[in-house]
Amino acid sequence: MQRTDIEAIGDLLGEALDAGGALAQDTHAAIADRTFAAIGPASRPVQVIHDGISGAVYKGVRGALRGAAKHGSAAWARTVPADAPALTSTVGGSIAAGAVNGIWGDLLTERGSPLALTMTVRAGGADVPLTTEDIAAAYPAATPRLAIFIHGLCETDDAWRGLPPLRERGGEAPPPRIPFGDRLRDDLGITPVYVRFNSGLHISDNGRELARTIARLTAHWPAPVEEIVLIGHSMGGLIARSACHYALEDDLPWTADLNHVFCLGTPHLGADLEKGVHLLGWALDVAPESRAFAGILKRRSAGVKDLRFGSVAEEDWRDQDPDEFFRDRSTDEPFLPTAHYYFVGASLAPSPVGHVLGDLLVRAPSASGQGRTRRIPFEIDNGAHLTGLSHFDLLNHPAVYEQLHAWLTRDPRELAAAASAAEPVAGSRDEPSGPRLRIGPRDPRL
Repeated sequence: MQRTDIEAIGDLLGEALDAGGALAQDTHAAIADRTFAAIGPASRPVQVIHDGISGAVYKGVRGALRGAAKHGSAAWARTVPADAPALTSTVGGSIAAGAVNGIWGDLLTERGSPLALTMTVRAGGADVPLTTEDIAAAYPAATPRLAIFIHGLCETDDAWRGLPPLRERGGEAPPPRIPFGDRLRDDLGITPVYVRFNSGLHISDNGRELARTIARLTAHWPAPVEEIVLIGHSMGGLIARSACHYALEDDLPWTADLNHVFCLGTPHLGADLEKGVHLLGWALDVAPESRAFAGILKRRSAGVKDLRFGSVAEEDWRDQDPDEFFRDRSTDEPFLPTAHYYFVGASLAPSPVGHVLGDLLVRAPSASGQGRTRRIPFEIDNGAHLTGLSHFDLLNHPAVYEQLHAWLTRDPRELAAAASAAEPVAGSRDEPSGPRLRIGPRDPRL
């Protein structure tokens, strides 16, 4: 790690320790206030002395914790060579940076922390400057067809390698899975392009920046661009939809070459985990004794809060209270009329268990965009649901790739028929306005 990385980690650790001290202080104060209030006015002199002493003690402890973290990190940083590699140059560091950005990324950006990630194109483990020379050097075998991979919350571009398959009891570990990008390049001549970004920012902010990044990338691409494919995992699918919306709004030329948008395990109607955390925070905010815990939960990033209902546009959150109680303001921007959109969902087990658990993070109705009051207008036959997979299996499982391959190689006449049979393209909340959920065939290897 570089010195600036270490110092930034020290600042973050110091803030976390201070927040822990504030949690203890606020909880202590709330309990004490209730106790003194129960005793009555006679306890007022004692309360004044108590509050003065406890406040001074907590202030000293919190200051000491922040100081220890700051000075400790500074001392550590002085032992690191000036030319040390960045934190994100290793897979482990990249995973850590992705997780931190997912949870507090908006705060890191606001404070100008070197830990805050920005939207970059990645190749060979390094950022690719979007110039003609640098892009040509990074993609010497560039083809006219591009597949742009968009990771999810708390992930980075390294996530597309996926987790290694589990070793079966008493047997050998199965062979490692080949990333989707490598297979698309070898099978269909599609050049994979990976992006890395701060997933703690608003989905609409990342969507707008992705739209501009694709515009700069394709303007300097070494080969004439004939086809663009977007593949998003989890939050990445929402960012892909948002990028399409802002590219159309800004009249960016790459939309004319966009043919396919794939959403893998994307919570189009919201993520249950974020909804649960939101409900917990609201409940904790009711009582003074637990209000400090609610404050900790409210510090989660804007990107996380956008997952509550799958918000893809700035209008969904602008000038609104991000912690208001369960009000869905999502506008569900229309799909681009020239592109085909697809979803792939997963569940760990067959129904009814699979319906409850989903893939552990996203359930079938949200992955398919088919809710009771909202419908995401996927074309008929442009959806699949695979049983026996988790949320993170969708990053590199062979069954998912086979479905992507089948859609990408489908006869254009079939695509035209599917488009003509699709429901009207609109962000409607009426019942019902979307296509049927198509359950894809189960892979025999599962």
